[in-house]
Amino acid sequence: MRKFLTALIVIPLGLILVAFAVANRHFVTVSFDPFIASDPSISVTLPLFLLLILVAAVGVFAGGCAVWFGQRHWRRSARRHEAEARAARGELADLRARAAAARPESQRLPVPSGVGLYGPIGRDKQRATL
Repeated sequence: MRKFLTALIVIPLGLILVAFAVANRHFVTVSFDPFIASDPSISVTLPLFLLLILVAAVGVFAGGCAVWFGQRHWRRSARRHEAEARAARGELADLRARAAAARPESQRLPVPSGVGLYGPIGRDKQRATL
């Protein structure tokens, strides 16, 4: 189902992107020189669709970095709680081992001989083993 939904979204987006690229093939000059507009020393000439796709990709990357840095508090807290839980599990295992070692060996009662309520001991009415 997930692959179907992914295909349902990705295929139309791909077709829209291809149509956008074909419609915007003309070249544009992007200037990084704010002082000389007529003959910029730092400029790039590339197709408009490529420029817009690159700007969108840089925006997605910058947004992802901003979210990642914004969530560092939660990641740090999760690591701290995981370490505390691991230490508590180790302490619990040690306490259980000590309690098992300190507990006296349980005394086994002797097997009663004779016949029980339904016949031989350890069997029910149909003589199945209990």
